[in-house]
Amino acid sequence: MLNAFLWGLLATSSLILGGIIASRFSLGKRTLGVIMAFGAGTLISAISYELIFEAVKLASKTGFPAFGFFAGAFTFFAADKLIEKLGAGNRMDIGAPIQSRLIIPMVLAIILDGIPESIVIGLGIFEGGGVVSMAMLAAVFVSNLPEAIAGSTGMKASGWSRKRIILLWVVIALVCAVGSLAGYTLFTNTSKLWLAFINAFAGGAILMMLANSMIPEAYEHGGKLAGVFTVLGFFVSVVVVILERS
Repeated sequence: MLNAFLWGLLATSSLILGGIIASRFSLGKRTLGVIMAFGAGTLISAISYELIFEAVKLASKTGFPAFGFFAGAFTFFAADKLIEKLGAGNRMDIGAPIQSRLIIPMVLAIILDGIPESIVIGLGIFEGGGVVSMAMLAAVFVSNLPEAIAGSTGMKASGWSRKRIILLWVVIALVCAVGSLAGYTLFTNTSKLWLAFINAFAGGAILMMLANSMIPEAYEHGGKLAGVFTVLGFFVSVVVVILERS
């Protein structure tokens, strides 16, 4: 149980790292764009081979994976639209100043992005008999980094102190780590069909996040290089999956 929390905390510790980097240094938008693209590539691979493929294996010849996939995608879409109405639709917009009244919506938006990934880490530890998926861990770690840097840059532009920025990311990382703990503990007696549904649900939610937020932002700031780094991120993640299973 503690293992799941600690692995989840490690995966989301890149949020804290991103806050530290952004509060101390000024990174170019192009650099952040290609980092975001690399993270998107790693997540696409993790969705394909760690979530959807496993869901189909668990519930072959049933509609559970497809049902879960679309349920996750549209649940995220609806929640994201709601948060957008609250004013946090541009949470990955690099350098956009963040007004005080938008802090809570922004935090909710980042947690919305992070919770499916965190739950999957905990669920993967449960399914793997206590062994964490390094591919999923790496994908979550890398993808969180540019989001934290982008958000922190906006906070910095709004006059936030370094201590306040880092404290916020620590709180968010802990909340997401609790999500990993929940993924490990809540599904102990869950059938294979519903485990498949949960895996696919998370896959659909993460893919919707990538398509609507992360990939457009990566291309806007990284240009054509965004495609190159997305491919590299996908390749690196696939290599990790192959090494894990060989």
